[in-house]
Amino acid sequence: MNLRNIFVPLGVVGLIAFGFMAYGWAGLAAVIGGLVMWALLHFTRLMNVMKKAANRPMGYVGSAVMLNARLREGVNLMHVVAMTQALGEQLSAEGAEPELYRWTDGTNSHVTCEFRHGKLVKWTLVRPPSDEPAVAAGADTPAASG
Repeated sequence: MNLRNIFVPLGVVGLIAFGFMAYGWAGLAAVIGGLVMWALLHFTRLMNVMKKAANRPMGYVGSAVMLNARLREGVNLMHVVAMTQALGEQLSAEGAEPELYRWTDGTNSHVTCEFRHGKLVKWTLVRPPSDEPAVAAGADTPAASG
């Protein structure tokens, strides 16, 4: 059980009670106004993230390597969507735990993220093998012989 589901509503009720006990109706109005402002800020952020994600292909990211470098454990799905500016391609069944999402870039490299209870627990970067052999830097190139 997630304790946040218990403590957040208790905290809200406690703030409202404190505002009323300390400052009367003015305190109650100030606390409720602050809570409404907080909710509107989060709603606005969510809408901006979804608006940007709606304009990109599902499961696409500019660079899977850069996404891999920027990810950290414990961030929520909305934060990852904000980073990629695209919804991930869902690999797991609807409503199943853990949730698996994948973001792929133009080179077919992809990052697969695992979320448990909405938080990122682990991720893997897969890069396709290169077909070209690695060329030593500066070996027999026209720019090097000059």
